[in-house]
Parts: sequence; structure tokens; C-alpha cells
Amino acid sequence: MNHLSVRPADGVQTVVQIYGNMLFRICYVILGNEADAEDAVQETIIKYMQKAPAFEDSEHEKAWLITTARNQCRDMLRFRLRHPQVHLEYLQGVSPDTYDSGILEALMSLPEKFRIVLILYYVEEYRIEDIARIIRRTPSAVKMRLQKGRRLLEEKYRKEYL
Repeated sequence: MNHLSVRPADGVQTVVQIYGNMLFRICYVILGNEADAEDAVQETIIKYMQKAPAFEDSEHEKAWLITTARNQCRDMLRFRLRHPQVHLEYLQGVSPDTYDSGILEALMSLPEKFRIVLILYYVEEYRIEDIARIIRRTPSAVKMRLQKGRRLLEEKYRKEYL
């Protein structure tokens, strides 16, 4: 029979009380936002519960938790690079009152590679060089995506809303 050993809840609760804030700070510095840091800490605690490793002392336990949290953050960062997304924070303040909702709907229907550069450029007001660094492309690639994205956005908007 295949068992999954699990730590008792009171042991996990103690670990969270002792190390939770430290793990959150480490994850926050690596990931740059609270929600992802909270997710990384949660995943670290779940791994701690599932693996139930035996530790030589509290320093060994602390080192294991830090290493596991750091690895979880790296996995999350790798996932972000492979699967870029537009987070809702980018659209903060964007509402039908602020922008024509038809334009927003047309923008959200564009392929990701055009949508992200348009949002970063027009909504977040990043410079082309900064966008290039963020999406790891050349400034000329960003300019081309802006140009094509504007054209696609215009076509979609005209077809559906005019």
C-alpha cells in the first residue's frame, strides 16, 4: 500500500507561526507581489506536510523550508516566462466609464503577444525600451507588435462595434 505521510496539524501550525512571516518576505522579494508570495508559501507548507521530512534540528528545518520556498518561487517565475499573462492589476482603473467597453473587449480578444504590449504601452505608459526588457524582446520587435496590435485592434473594433 502506498502511504503519503502527513505531519500533524499542530506541528504544521507551529511551523507556520515560527517561519510563516520569514517565508512570506523571502517569496515576496523574489516574486514581487503579495498574491504570488502567499501562493508560494502555501505550496511550501503543503510540501512540508506531505513529505514530513525528519530534521536534525530547527536550523535544518528552517534551511529546508527556505530552500523549498525559493525553489517554489523559481518554478513560478519559470511558469510566468513560459506562459505570459495579463494580470487584472494592469487594467486597474479601466472601466466602461474610463474607456469604451467595446475597445476593451476588442483588446482582450487579441493574441497575448499584442495585447500585453498594447496594455503596457497605453494603459501602464511604459516606454518601448522598458517593454522590451519586460517581455524579453528587442525594441524593434516591440514596435512591430505595437503596430500590428493597433491594426488588429482597429479591425476588430470596427467589425464588432461600428
